Amino acid sequence: MNRYIWFLLLVCNTGCTILSKESRFAHTEGTRFIVNGEPYSFMGANMWYAAILASEGEGGDTLRLFKELDLLKGLGVDNIRVLVGAEGEAGVHSKIEPVLQKTPGVYNDTLLRGLDKLMVELGKREMMAVLYLGNSWEWSGGYSQYLMWSGEGRAPIPNIDGWHPFRDYVAGFVACDSCKAMFSDHVKFIVSRVNSITGRPYSEDAALFSWQIANEPRAFSDEGKEAFYNWLTDVAALIKSIDKNHMVSTGSEGLYGCEVDIDLYKRIHSDENIDYLNMHIWPYNWGWASKDSIEEKLANSITETETYMKIHIEIAENLRKPLVLEEFGYPRDGFSFSRNSTVRARDAYYKFVIDRIKKSSSEGGALVGGNFWGWGGFADSVTGSYNWKKGDPYTGDPAQEPQGLYSVFVSDSSTLQVIRQFGHTSF
Repeated sequence: MNRYIWFLLLVCNTGCTILSKESRFAHTEGTRFIVNGEPYSFMGANMWYAAILASEGEGGDTLRLFKELDLLKGLGVDNIRVLVGAEGEAGVHSKIEPVLQKTPGVYNDTLLRGLDKLMVELGKREMMAVLYLGNSWEWSGGYSQYLMWSGEGRAPIPNIDGWHPFRDYVAGFVACDSCKAMFSDHVKFIVSRVNSITGRPYSEDAALFSWQIANEPRAFSDEGKEAFYNWLTDVAALIKSIDKNHMVSTGSEGLYGCEVDIDLYKRIHSDENIDYLNMHIWPYNWGWASKDSIEEKLANSITETETYMKIHIEIAENLRKPLVLEEFGYPRDGFSFSRNSTVRARDAYYKFVIDRIKKSSSEGGALVGGNFWGWGGFADSVTGSYNWKKGDPYTGDPAQEPQGLYSVFVSDSSTLQVIRQFGHTSF
């Protein structure tokens, strides 16, 4: 047999298709994603808590997980972005529980099996996950926890101690060799994992869309930008050394995740081990709308969003890599936390984003995917409280944010209809 046969798409006499080993995994060709041999564009969801739901321990609810995945698949959403797990102590204000890595290298086996179960269930449904390995923010431990493990004292909590003390503290992460070494150990442990249910390494699982270094990694200071660049590219190389089948992305917000240094963003994403570009867009968080002008400032938010998109699309097209808007959200009308509130402004914002991605995809542009933030699904007993507390349902909103503000629930029928208009699309 010709030795190049594995690199071709073969058609057998019965009409079935056989894909090469390499083609089974999502990968890139220029500014396109390729899945199952076809160009792939998507509207996905952020569901950070999915691995917790899949577990049999604290926080687990497999019946809810099955319903969530089935509903998402029915909407055409086959790509979800998931946190691998939290780090550190339990009982910390505005931090999710249960915790995966209690102390360096000590893991909650029940949650690891939950992650395994999630990957199995995604595979059954022909869905895929982006698994992010860390976080720059306090709501899952993140930078703060690695610094505390390295003896840097108690980490400030932004909602209690203020933004500036937190920023100054976590800026130390990229300069902390012991922090980065512990994170590298975590990366090695997770990326080399063998699924306890299937016996298959994660590196051989086609339900894994990509590994992601962290949620919204930042340098948090101008002085730390070079160390930040070195850290991200070193981790990307480490992941690729363990798993050569899957893509790697950074999890960056884009310009605002690189200390407003677009050259730094471009240099990071030029790295050969980083397969595609990310950006996040948050109109309210970034001051394009305010609590009392969610609906009134919708047009301004859309204008600013288009400007932010264009900056990153141009870079992605110059680098010949795909771009994913993997976080975007808009508050419920009136800045309400209640799942019973209207979502007219959010629906209009989602429609703009979805249409923009569809347009780029259909025209061969670099912006070919998005993940809305975030999926609240069947979460019940949502209190509308400002912070998540142990025992509360998991929604799309992380622990430090208003519960329900950005979440898309099954009761948000108008938003679901907007999402359904995209779904998974091949061009």
